[in-house]
Amino acid sequence: MLDHMTFRVSDIARTKAFYSATLAPLGYSLNLEGSHEGMNMLGFSHPDATEPDGKRVDVWFVDGTSPYGGAPATTSCHLCWRAENRAQVDAFYQAAIAAGGKDYGAPGLRPQYHPNYYGAFVIDPEGNNIEAACHLPE
Repeated sequence: MLDHMTFRVSDIARTKAFYSATLAPLGYSLNLEGSHEGMNMLGFSHPDATEPDGKRVDVWFVDGTSPYGGAPATTSCHLCWRAENRAQVDAFYQAAIAAGGKDYGAPGLRPQYHPNYYGAFVIDPEGNNIEAACHLPE
C-alpha cells in the first residue's frame, strides 16, 4: 500500500494552479505549501477519518534541485487517482482540460481492463499521463 508520492516539477506556480483545479473534483485540496532545503513544496490532501487531523497528504510536488540527482522534473510517468463514482471521473477530466491539460482519453468505459473500469486520461503540464478511475458499476 502506498503512503505518499512526490513528483518533481519545473514550475511550482503552474503546478499549484493545475493540480488545485484538477484534483478538487476528487476531494483533494492544497494542504501544505512551503519550502525546505531550497525546494518549494506543495502537499495535496483528501479527507481521511483515520488521520489525527482528518486529512491525508499523499501527493507532493517539489521544485528545485534534487539531492539525489537526476532530471529536474518527473516526466512520462502514469499516475491514477481512484474516484468514488463516474461523475468524479468526468469532473476530473473537465477540470484538467480547463486547467491546460491535454486530452489523452476522454471519460469512458475501458472494458479491456475490466467491465466496470471507467477512466479518463490527461497529459499534465510536465508530460505525465494522469488519470482518474472508478471501478464500480454506475
